[in-house]
Amino acid sequence: MEIFLKNKSDLGLSPEEIKEALVKSLEGKNLKKVLLVPPDFTRFHSNAGYITNTYYHLLKDQTIVDILPALGTHVAMTKEECQEMYGDIPYERFIYHNWRHDIIRIGTVPSAFISEITEGLWDKEVAVEINKLIMDESYDLIISIGQVVPHEVIGMANQSKNLFVGCGGKDMINNSHMIGAVYGMERMMGKDYTPVRKVLDYGMEHFLSKRPILFVLTVTTAPDNKIVTHGLFIGEKRNALEEAIKLSQEKNIYWLDKPIKKCIVYLDPKEFKSTWLGNKAIYRTRMAIENNGELIVLAPGVVKFGEDPGVDMLIRKYGYLGRLKVLELFKENSDLQENMGMTAHLIHGSSDGRFKVTYAVKNITKEEIEGVHFNYASYDEMIKKYNPKTLKYGWNTLENNEIVYFIPNPALGLWIDRNRF
Repeated sequence: MEIFLKNKSDLGLSPEEIKEALVKSLEGKNLKKVLLVPPDFTRFHSNAGYITNTYYHLLKDQTIVDILPALGTHVAMTKEECQEMYGDIPYERFIYHNWRHDIIRIGTVPSAFISEITEGLWDKEVAVEINKLIMDESYDLIISIGQVVPHEVIGMANQSKNLFVGCGGKDMINNSHMIGAVYGMERMMGKDYTPVRKVLDYGMEHFLSKRPILFVLTVTTAPDNKIVTHGLFIGEKRNALEEAIKLSQEKNIYWLDKPIKKCIVYLDPKEFKSTWLGNKAIYRTRMAIENNGELIVLAPGVVKFGEDPGVDMLIRKYGYLGRLKVLELFKENSDLQENMGMTAHLIHGSSDGRFKVTYAVKNITKEEIEGVHFNYASYDEMIKKYNPKTLKYGWNTLENNEIVYFIPNPALGLWIDRNRF
């Protein structure tokens, strides 16, 4: 069954329209046990919270419903975060994905295939690892819920990424991130059929084709921090992803007629507590900022670098040094070789000296910020000049005639200077 809904107005799909589609997606199914796989709190504006809650209540009276948030390497969601995102679902229904211990290996993507799709830039085989619950035959249906949006590692997020990365293990997470970093994020962001997407397509075709998986994909924006769902795409095949990508390319890619000299990005403290997540401010704007420009990241909630203590330690050790320097260090240091996802993150999080990155923070020190090669600013001082409560999305001319471009949430888009790319 395929259900594709699009609403081109600024209002988006109504909750009633979404619920009706979800009801229809379950018609004719005799289900005893269902696994819901939504994104975690870092994808709060995906509207996956409402969808997950709706599915739970549609199923719970006649079906066992488990929920496995696709954490990847992120920290487990708190009870409060689950309540805020997913509503009144009992907390005991949520299962924590441990990317180090809860996975099984279901196959391998061969090195020859990897070399072919990366133009010879990477040639290591990739172990396909996934949370053991995805392969648990007691589940009659697995519903993978997520948002299609431009992404720095894969080009366009979601569908199989929710499973192989969000519910994946170390080898897949590390290799997929490294393949994307070596191939070049600016060659991939906003596009389908990137090398990383081809790896995951291979995994779907060869190792998950017999599993009862239903993909429920959204395309959203969040003007004034309110979720607008422009499209809902439900289906078992890849074409649900392809239709969602077309709409996301319309709604989530912002083409600018001139480059940005000074870009101000705000990170909601409930969503962004680390540079691991907060560096979306860099990924999603780098194609729009001019040479020698500046990115100021207003990050009141950032208190650390990595979501994982081990990753945090390595980011502090090496810092965001630029692509060529990180690749040079990668050849010489076993801790980088063993943590390729983190190594890729170091590449992604650097402007390669092309523009200045300033983190304006409250609860992490100047020494720590500068230690990873960012510029430091006090959040409280910076918002006296650039107040996120008074800036409007897009171009702003300030009282001193300074022109800045303001982005209230970098996770929901990709900004590109049409003259450069």
